[in-house]
Amino acid sequence: MIKAQFKLECSTRSNKSKISRRRFSAVGVVQTAVAGQRSLAPAKKRKDTDRQAGSKGDEIAVLEKTLSGVEQSVGFCHNDLQYGNIMIYEETRQVTLIDYEYASFNPIAFDIANHFCEMAADYHTATPHMLDFSKYPDIEEQRRFVQTYLSSAGEKPSDGEVEKLLGLIAKYTLASHLFWGLWGIISAHVNKNIDFEYKEYARQRLDQYWQTKPGMLGPN
Repeated sequence: MIKAQFKLECSTRSNKSKISRRRFSAVGVVQTAVAGQRSLAPAKKRKDTDRQAGSKGDEIAVLEKTLSGVEQSVGFCHNDLQYGNIMIYEETRQVTLIDYEYASFNPIAFDIANHFCEMAADYHTATPHMLDFSKYPDIEEQRRFVQTYLSSAGEKPSDGEVEKLLGLIAKYTLASHLFWGLWGIISAHVNKNIDFEYKEYARQRLDQYWQTKPGMLGPN
């Protein structure tokens, strides 16, 4: 279990449970979302949607090529580790994860990367869709987290193991941004009765993808 120091949070962000609850892999889920984006578009807009989806499909292929074939740990992952889904009982310090709608076997680096990305969100403000990526943990905080995580098995990890996982986490932030960006686009169509600015949320996640991609994968 990935542990974090959070106060007991009884309310959860239910919006993310309104969309597809299929099990997924970090890359396969984005492929499903691209197909869903096209199917939800009005017929007269499908040409533009196909063009946009094709572009995102190219990005999925880039990520798949980069991340496939890399030796990495796979485990049962939560895949939506935002703070509302992590509870800690203050008397016992026991951590409990809730809301497993998106859970599946996945690379653990994706789960941790997604958790780090969620630190940019505050879903209890008047503008819960707004993200502040300056809150993304710096490299030293990430390193402490990874060292603690890897140490939970009872053995101290080597520096190489820590650095390897940190590098994978950095790349998997891109998969997180693509997935939740496309989730926002689709949700804007199917969740019209929910008071959440899905399109703006999607724009921020996809913008963050494009801003951070060169540093993670290079300019091409």
